[in-house]
Amino acid sequence: MISGWCDHMLSRFRAVYGSHPLHLLTLVAGFALFGYVVATVGLAPLWNPRTWWQSIIVWFAAAIIAHDLVLFPIYALVDRIHIAAQFVRRHDRSDVDVPVLNYIRIPALGAGLTFLLFLPGIIKQGAPTFVAATGLTQDPFLGRWLLLTAAMFATSAVVYALRLTLSRRAKERSG
Repeated sequence: MISGWCDHMLSRFRAVYGSHPLHLLTLVAGFALFGYVVATVGLAPLWNPRTWWQSIIVWFAAAIIAHDLVLFPIYALVDRIHIAAQFVRRHDRSDVDVPVLNYIRIPALGAGLTFLLFLPGIIKQGAPTFVAATGLTQDPFLGRWLLLTAAMFATSAVVYALRLTLSRRAKERSG
C-alpha cells in the first residue's frame, strides 16, 4: 500500500518536474554551495575591475558558453557517430558481445579532465611563481599527462581484451 503510494507520488513528481527528485536536490545543493561561497568570499574577489578578463565570473561564464555551445555538440556528435558505427559493426559480426564504446569513452573522459588539471603546467602559466615556490620547472607536466593518458587507455584496452576473452569463452561453452 505504502509502496504503491510512493511510486504514484514519484511518478507525479516526475510528470510535473521532469526528472527524479535527486536531480532537484542536487541543483538545490549546488545553488546553496554557490550562495555560501559568495556569502563567505564576497563579490569583490570574483570580479577584477582593473583587468576584467581575469575575473572568475568571466572565466566561469566563458566555460559554460564554451562547453554548452561548442564542446557538448562536438562530443555528442562524435558519440552518436561511434554508436552508429558500433551498431553497424555488431550486425556485421555476431561474435562480438562486448561493446567497445565505454572502453573508449571512460579513458577519453579521464584524459580530458586530467588535461584541464595539467593545462596550466603544460603551457607554463605562472612559471616564475612555480619555480620560486618549488624550485622545480614545469617541463615534466606534458610528459606526465601523456603517460597518464596512455596508462588510462592501456588499462582500458587490457580490461576490454579480458572481457572479450571471457565473453567468447562463455559463448563457446554455451553453444
